[in-house]
Amino acid sequence: MTEPAAPRFDPVRIGLLSASDRAASGVYVDQGIPALKDWLSRALLNPVQWHEHLVADDEARISAALRTLADDLHCDLVLTTGGTGPAPRDVTPEATLAVADRVMPGFGEQMRQISLAFVPTAILSRQVAVIRGRTLIINLPGQPKAIAETLQGSPQSVPPVHGIFAAVPYCVDLIGGPYLETDPALCNAFRPKSALRYAPAA
Repeated sequence: MTEPAAPRFDPVRIGLLSASDRAASGVYVDQGIPALKDWLSRALLNPVQWHEHLVADDEARISAALRTLADDLHCDLVLTTGGTGPAPRDVTPEATLAVADRVMPGFGEQMRQISLAFVPTAILSRQVAVIRGRTLIINLPGQPKAIAETLQGSPQSVPPVHGIFAAVPYCVDLIGGPYLETDPALCNAFRPKSALRYAPAA
């Protein structure tokens, strides 16, 4: 009896953007992009083509980088890190909204809810998520620990804290992107049964 063929995972283009004056000027080594790449590399089963940008906290430069990632490099997903607080130089949300076709407010709401499980200053975050063409763009925190908490959540907490990445694959489906598949040990992506490519194991 012939064994069924192993599923073939769609390739995906992911843009990673870190907004930081000091990292961009070489004062210290950026930690945001490596943290994003590390978590995504472990969570996703798809082959990934990475596109990375490190820019200063400048609204025009951030918007230009986002347009490049979405329009020229055709990234399916773009994650940003840094620049989402209330300080005068924190302009990543404004730069992101400036390139948006549509806003996805549920992501920002959930990100603040996740962070509130860990720190009371989560209410100071202004993270947003938007769609530009067929690209989903999400602002994430600047610290590696907060990045992982936001993406993954804390399923073991009582009550459980659901990370945002569980909703990302289905969102990418709906805007015409590739079928993202995750390692359920790290992130159990949710799709309605009608949207599943493979039938769940019995």
